[in-house]
Amino acid sequence: MEKVTNFFGLFRKEKITYQNLRTINLVAAGLHAGQAILVVALSGAASGIFPVTTNYLALDAIASAASGQPVLATATHHLFDIKLAYIVAAFFLMSAVAHYLVANEYRKKYEAGLKKGINKFRWVEYAFSASTMMVGIALLSGISDISSLMMIFALTAIMNLMGLVMEVHNQTTKKTNWLSFKIGVIAELAAWSAIAIYLGGAIFYGSGVPTFVYFIYGSLFVFFSCFAVNMYLQYKQIGKWKNYVYGERVYIILSLVAKSALAWQVFAGALRP
Repeated sequence: MEKVTNFFGLFRKEKITYQNLRTINLVAAGLHAGQAILVVALSGAASGIFPVTTNYLALDAIASAASGQPVLATATHHLFDIKLAYIVAAFFLMSAVAHYLVANEYRKKYEAGLKKGINKFRWVEYAFSASTMMVGIALLSGISDISSLMMIFALTAIMNLMGLVMEVHNQTTKKTNWLSFKIGVIAELAAWSAIAIYLGGAIFYGSGVPTFVYFIYGSLFVFFSCFAVNMYLQYKQIGKWKNYVYGERVYIILSLVAKSALAWQVFAGALRP
């Protein structure tokens, strides 16, 4: 019982030391890695398979014959299938590797950055893991076109890299410059809007999407917004966020909770055996 209390105490301590933060990173790495293995192991062999396609212009033979002149139409070609469990496992593993590296090989650089109010490792990891999360959401929403998936990935990556730009830029400013923050918000709103359009199309012109997809969409939007709020509180230095390391701990917890919430909602729906 004492060990359990000490474990949860890591996330409640008022005074956060770098040793405490290292332990939290190692715990997060283990939890991410463990969930990656579970998702793959528990998913059915034939469950959660989604097609990836490409659209292109082609000659419509029937319309051309009827009109007597060439008529072009949009055609779709199936490229390959992808198992959603692998996407979920991928963003878990990305996070696990990142947390492990900052707790070990890159610990000195990580802690030196935290002292200056910057964590480059976080934003690079988010640029890959959060973007992969968004691709998973897009597939569940009915987006299969590879170009659209790539753009959603890129927009989410840009949003996170704007967090890096903000931290780097504000190393040299006396007053916080929020330009990169605003650009990041716009980029992510564009990605969410694209998914929302597909959801709207399914509702108005089709038979809709499974109920669990709406819960995933809503919960992930809330979690993504929490990341932005955490950054805002850090730069406004409100309450406990005056300590940059406190905000770092919140980022770690948010990342773990957001990815876990997505993974198990997906598993309960598309990945169940």
